[in-house]
Amino acid sequence: MSKNLVITLGLILVAALGIGLLVVLDGGDPAATAPTARSTPTSPEPTAAPTAPAELLVREDSRHLDRVEESPVTVVEFLDFECEACRAQFPVMERIREDYDGRITVVIRYFPLPGHTNSEPAAAAVEAAAQQGALEEMYVRMYQTQAEWGESREDRSEVFVGFAEDLGLDVAEFRRTMESPQTLERVGSDFEDGVALGVQGTPTIFVNGRPTPSMPDYDTLAAMIDAELEG
Repeated sequence: MSKNLVITLGLILVAALGIGLLVVLDGGDPAATAPTARSTPTSPEPTAAPTAPAELLVREDSRHLDRVEESPVTVVEFLDFECEACRAQFPVMERIREDYDGRITVVIRYFPLPGHTNSEPAAAAVEAAAQQGALEEMYVRMYQTQAEWGESREDRSEVFVGFAEDLGLDVAEFRRTMESPQTLERVGSDFEDGVALGVQGTPTIFVNGRPTPSMPDYDTLAAMIDAELEG
């Protein structure tokens, strides 16, 4: 046996003894010391959007299109009567009101956007009509006629007075209420609540305090309502 072979065998023996010693010290198979592949953690379920504070969503003087005593579901919409997106959302909201009649409460909050000349006067007109018991009639009339007065740079309050006359309201009282500082303050308080809730545009809709996706279609909104009714 050559001298080089003896040296090589000796080195192999030393290495083997070293590995054996490591196994004994580690208390197991040397494979246990090797890094093992970690399973990818399962992504957590998306957390539900936080519920908005009830005291900001509905006030004592908030306007109800539908009020159901002890209803388990309240739908609140922050809207602008001059907003084209709100007008597009209007048929969905009417279908929801029809299909869930007697089961849910529906509340509207005024959120006149600053860029719309007639959004605040329109909200004041709806509020003035509400004070004469014609909330729903004026609410519907605003969306039905939006194309006639919306996007105007001129104050169209006289158009709204004409609506009041068509609806058989006391026109003098309607005009006084629509133009009163108290009514504008009332509209402004809705707007302030919306800002406090993070509302940035219209329509913004909440179901039991949870915000819906932007401009929810009927199926999305109905699914959220059903989940609350069944919960």
